[in-house]
Amino acid sequence: MQPFIDRFIRYVKIDTRSDANSSTVPSTKAQLDFAYMLKDELKAIGCSDVFVNDDNGFVMATIAKNTTKDVEAIGFIAHIDTADFESKNIQPQLVTNYDGSDIILNKKQNIVLSPNQFPNLKNYIGHTLITTDGTTLLGADNKAGMVAIIEAMKELIENKPFEHGDIRIAFGPDEEIGRGANLFDVDAFNTVFAYTVDGSFKGQLEYESFNAAAATITIKGVSVHPGTAKDKMINAIKVAMELDGMLPQDAVPEKTEKREGFFLCTQFDGTIEDATMHYIIRDHDKELFLAKKALIEEIVSTLSNKYEKATITLELSDSYYNMGDVIKKDMRSVELAKEAMQQLDITPIIEPIRGGTDGSKITYKGIPTPNLFTGGENFHGKFEFLSVNDALLAKQTILKICQLHASKS
Repeated sequence: MQPFIDRFIRYVKIDTRSDANSSTVPSTKAQLDFAYMLKDELKAIGCSDVFVNDDNGFVMATIAKNTTKDVEAIGFIAHIDTADFESKNIQPQLVTNYDGSDIILNKKQNIVLSPNQFPNLKNYIGHTLITTDGTTLLGADNKAGMVAIIEAMKELIENKPFEHGDIRIAFGPDEEIGRGANLFDVDAFNTVFAYTVDGSFKGQLEYESFNAAAATITIKGVSVHPGTAKDKMINAIKVAMELDGMLPQDAVPEKTEKREGFFLCTQFDGTIEDATMHYIIRDHDKELFLAKKALIEEIVSTLSNKYEKATITLELSDSYYNMGDVIKKDMRSVELAKEAMQQLDITPIIEPIRGGTDGSKITYKGIPTPNLFTGGENFHGKFEFLSVNDALLAKQTILKICQLHASKS
């Protein structure tokens, strides 16, 4: 347990937050610096073919096969960056043999991680937990996945516990801002399938994601003095409010769950003359996704006709697609992960991701890539924590997948 804890704490203390406002690849220099640090560490544990691709920010490596059998290569992937929350001066706190009570994260600021607010904490009684100090995120998303992969590969190289084929690993940037996998090099990775280790609680196995699009609507109104505004003024703010009101009011994140899709206005800026609205559009079902995009196009067209003296424009672009539509055609990766978990007495919990993952884009690039658990919860905020016990089970799941894959070849 201690080597995992030591590596994890060392990694999360390094600030690798991505930046959506940056146009560079990676979006922050710290991520590329971290990739080069990983390059040295992967070489040190005995990985081969270790390299950093400066064009996309990914570090890749191979654990060479130790069998004469013809075993197709498989892979494991995690992301380097952390989310858009305070990521400087992370001070992890270790809670051993958790007793199910409140955890004081920050006594001075009275910040408490409590099972009253987070009932799932009761699932971790007896576990070793790593928490924040209440002022930052933790970074388990996705450094827990990185460490699980590296510690699994280290065990394969040092102990050679079973025969396996070539195993490739990759750690890349900018997943949290939706750009990391855009330039992923599938030819260099060259696996029959792979896994992102980027999930949450024990047993989570995800192979369906949202279909996703982004919409930016700009409204150019007509601003005149309110004393003489009758039949002249077109208030861009009011038009924006009208537009939002024409969307289905129950199709929002706070009223949907499971496979239900939604519209979400993520940002609004407005004056009488100018307003800009940013939406994300999500649905697991491809036909419903297309219908949602068609609806927002129809609404913009309707309002453009209604307010002829205004200018309303829509920029609509797809972000990623439901990887389940591809993976369902070849379920070997999912069935292998399920069997691995079952052999470790872990109950597979198969649910669609209410979000995206690098695996969505990598799957559509040609490598089916479902998502495995890491043992962390409450990502992207000050209440984030990691169960070291379950993170070690993620490591064991990776090892068991490698073993079963070779045994079936």
